[in-house]
Amino acid sequence: MLVADLDGLKVHYRDDGDPKGPAVVFCNSLGTDLRLWDQVVELLPPGLRLIRYDKRGHGLTEVLAPPYSMGALISDAEALLDHLNVRDCVFVGLSVGGLIAQGLAVKRLDQVRAIVLSNTGAKIGTAEIWANRIDSVEKGGMESIADATMDRWFSKKFQKTNAFVAWRNMLVQQSPAGYIGCSAAISGSDFYTTTAGLTLPTLGIAGNEDGATPPDLVRETVSLVKGSQFHLIRGAGHLPCVEKPDEYAEVLMGFLEGLGHL
Repeated sequence: MLVADLDGLKVHYRDDGDPKGPAVVFCNSLGTDLRLWDQVVELLPPGLRLIRYDKRGHGLTEVLAPPYSMGALISDAEALLDHLNVRDCVFVGLSVGGLIAQGLAVKRLDQVRAIVLSNTGAKIGTAEIWANRIDSVEKGGMESIADATMDRWFSKKFQKTNAFVAWRNMLVQQSPAGYIGCSAAISGSDFYTTTAGLTLPTLGIAGNEDGATPPDLVRETVSLVKGSQFHLIRGAGHLPCVEKPDEYAEVLMGFLEGLGHL
């Protein structure tokens, strides 16, 4: 178990693969931990350095009092990559992880050579939506939002599987304070202007049954970056790396190969 002390924040992370290989960094969604990427990481070829981490308030990373700012989440990623001496990585961000990817690419192009914006947007939801969700968690805990979240996250087919239960459990076992903190960060984020100024290689990935960040939102966001690519995964919701890991890994490998990152 690896834990980095980043200016007082204890961050849990994994650093797998070839320590001297080109780095791929994975940043997970709201309400999940770094296990989100397990199936995809297993399918990637040797020679890569594969870094996953739990953002603040999630998984085994320290929970600070909410609210959090998006600037703080971006700074956490920046500090972790500096701690690990990472430069020129491909940063894969899903949902709030995609917002972090966009912000980090603006701030630290020395750290990031390309980004994958998975099931995300330049702006996700509205202030009213996030205020209602925060209120629900404050009053009723994580269980109060679990069923509605699962409907947004997963296809109807996947919701009938045994694995679905484990992902629901992952959500309800997350810290309410961490969830509220990151929800506040998402609520205050609008990256349309800054993301439109990016020029680095960018891949967008969407699930056609995503109820949280629909394909059109992902496509619109990715199209802000000139020369970007977009891939739609059918039969998957908000977490296609869980429902369709083979296709997700294949698309990611194709992007890495095109960059010469493999």
